[in-house]
Amino acid sequence: MNVLKQHLQSTIFTLLEREVSQRRIHELTGVDRKTIRRYQAIFESRRAASNSPGEATTGPAEPAVAQTPPPQTPPPPRPPDPGAATVRPFNFARSASEPHREWIEQQVRLKRNAQAIYQDLVDRFGFTASYESVKRFVRALRHVDPEQFDRLEFACGEECQVDYGEGAPTLDPKTGRYRKPRLFIMTLRYSRRSFRRVVWKSSKQVWAQLHEEAFRYFGGSTSYVVLDNLREGVITPDLYEPELNRTYAAMLEHYGAVADPARVRDPNRKGTVENAIQHTQNTALTGRRFESLDAQNEFLTHWEENWAAKRIHGRARRQVEAMFQEEKPHLRPLPANGFRYFTEVVRTVWDDTTVSVDRSHYAARPAAIGSLVCVRIYDTTIEIRDRRTQELLRTHARAAEPGSLELPERERPFNPSRQTSLALASAGDIGPQARALCQHLFDAEGRVGHRGMWGIVALAKKYPPWLVEQACDHALRHHIYRYRQVRAVVERLFQQALERLDRAPQLVLPLTQEHPLIRPAAEYGELFSAGAARSAETFTSNDGETV
Repeated sequence: MNVLKQHLQSTIFTLLEREVSQRRIHELTGVDRKTIRRYQAIFESRRAASNSPGEATTGPAEPAVAQTPPPQTPPPPRPPDPGAATVRPFNFARSASEPHREWIEQQVRLKRNAQAIYQDLVDRFGFTASYESVKRFVRALRHVDPEQFDRLEFACGEECQVDYGEGAPTLDPKTGRYRKPRLFIMTLRYSRRSFRRVVWKSSKQVWAQLHEEAFRYFGGSTSYVVLDNLREGVITPDLYEPELNRTYAAMLEHYGAVADPARVRDPNRKGTVENAIQHTQNTALTGRRFESLDAQNEFLTHWEENWAAKRIHGRARRQVEAMFQEEKPHLRPLPANGFRYFTEVVRTVWDDTTVSVDRSHYAARPAAIGSLVCVRIYDTTIEIRDRRTQELLRTHARAAEPGSLELPERERPFNPSRQTSLALASAGDIGPQARALCQHLFDAEGRVGHRGMWGIVALAKKYPPWLVEQACDHALRHHIYRYRQVRAVVERLFQQALERLDRAPQLVLPLTQEHPLIRPAAEYGELFSAGAARSAETFTSNDGETV
């Protein structure tokens, strides 16, 4: 053990007795702070012994005491910032700026700098002191005590933090230029082990997929995920009831995690991942360029496993990988299957109790007619949920072709509605056969037949109504009750009518010069002469001059 010389020992003990911080002692004596900490333990043990009755103490000058090894006890907590103990408070009364204090405080609240305040003092008040005096006065007015933070401690597998940053410049295959992608980082709060991945674009699904990749990388999920209030995760920020993105919330529920959005504009709540982003950018990515995203992701994985995970954490004084191996058994087990991603839309329940998705129709009962429901569209299935409670109402297999109808016969409503009366009245304007066909469609299919009824009515807007009436008569006589078949009959009749017009002979009417409606040419000549004379009179003035 290194032993300091006697005068250095005495100096250190004297400064410690005056409650000078270790940092200040190091600046004054040049002794290493670890050695100062060791002698501080000796000093504390002597102070405790001197306060105990019946025990003799020795002075700091005895050489035998210096040879005594320090007790094997943990060092005391680090003292506060030495500046707080050594800097004297500013004496406002002795400053030449004190007579103008009220005016200077107003200027400081306006965020004006000391130079501008000094210039106005000279111009407006004849200030004769120096600029340094004003600068010290303004600095003292702006002095704010440093904000205090409570360091949060978490158990193994309790929390992780996620955020986006900027990656290193990477060649964009679309533009052929280098630009910075988005850097996603998830950091485990206990061990500080991180997952890093760069992507070109972010979306709700990409954000959730990156979480999945991180959970798979760690071999488990945490109980809480602390995130920023970005749109991919939080739709409406709120301290007490934030509204999460549906896809993101469902993904976290699938992995047994709960989202904990940080307070708006409060990055200190997720300071671990903020530091991880700065560490990655400053140490791993600064000065580098990559030819593809895969190359950058491969480098980040190599750097995490070979350097970042093997580092000794500054505050914990332990290796990150060792803490991760301690935390890994406490992570939540991963589900057997990955999360199924979906697209969510809002639909209105039609009067036939169905909703329309991709031009196909699915039963929505027990949702009420006219209500709004949430529809989750998966690759092979359709889920209809209550919009307010997200309760699952119906599940259907996704239709392979548009125009499909997923509605059991027992659920079809046959009671007429206002749309039924309006469709039948519009069909009656076309003809009795059209109304009869629409009535048959409603009797056979119920309100589901409204679509076919309105389709038949719409045919009269494109084709002559008498052709539509003739097609409906043909459909009734041959028991054809489908809209598409009726439309095919109308198109065929219309084409036949055009062909008959083309084959019909064109009648050539002879020209005639005499008819009761044709006046003689002399009358037209007189009319033109009278008009010309009248026009000439209007352009002649009263004194005979022509205008």
